[in-house]
Amino acid sequence: MAWRQLLSWRTGSPSFLGDRKLELGLGRFYSKTGDYMVKVGIPEFLKGVGKGLESHTEKLEAEIGDLQKLLVTRTIKLKRLGIRCQDRKLILKYAHKYRLGLWRPRNLP
Repeated sequence: MAWRQLLSWRTGSPSFLGDRKLELGLGRFYSKTGDYMVKVGIPEFLKGVGKGLESHTEKLEAEIGDLQKLLVTRTIKLKRLGIRCQDRKLILKYAHKYRLGLWRPRNLP
């Protein structure tokens, strides 16, 4: 029993609190929530990633069309569009994060 408590304290969730962490307000706390865009298209997606990807907006909108198709596009299609390797890697990396719900473009002024 003592070992279990030590291991649970080490991971940050004492066993005596259990599921009451959320009730007590001990869950994850973020002081500032991000302002996220409601509608995300290809231009907003590339602008959110940054790093100069905005230059490919016209090319991707003309060939691919919408964000849902961009999210399932493979690297060979991006290569055929003339997008360089670093940019392809960034697009595919953030597309994967966006599909999983781990990242969304922020609404920056």
